[in-house]
Amino acid sequence: MPHAASKDEFLGKNMQEFYVYILRCSDGSFYTGHTDDLAKRMAEHQDLHYPCYTSSRLPIELIFHATFGARDEAIAAERQVKGWNRAKKQALADNDFERLHMCTKKQKNKK
Repeated sequence: MPHAASKDEFLGKNMQEFYVYILRCSDGSFYTGHTDDLAKRMAEHQDLHYPCYTSSRLPIELIFHATFGARDEAIAAERQVKGWNRAKKQALADNDFERLHMCTKKQKNKK
């Protein structure tokens, strides 16, 4: 029998959130990832829980994150951001949407 959604589930309460985030590493480089628990993932980066790109580039700083309602949406956004150049990622982190738009136009003109 199919699961009947509770009122809270139907209204979007208690639903899991997913995040895309950008970190600035100690060498100035950016790392983009996704997670379902941002605080835990940040701690994992800081505590060297998993060997990854950031392990040799500590300390790190969270400069951007966005929330999504589904993991596939977060993964798609992560892939999109990973394809961006540094200037475009910085514009996103700065919430500078005019510069973000200009970076998009510059990337399209290069193709």
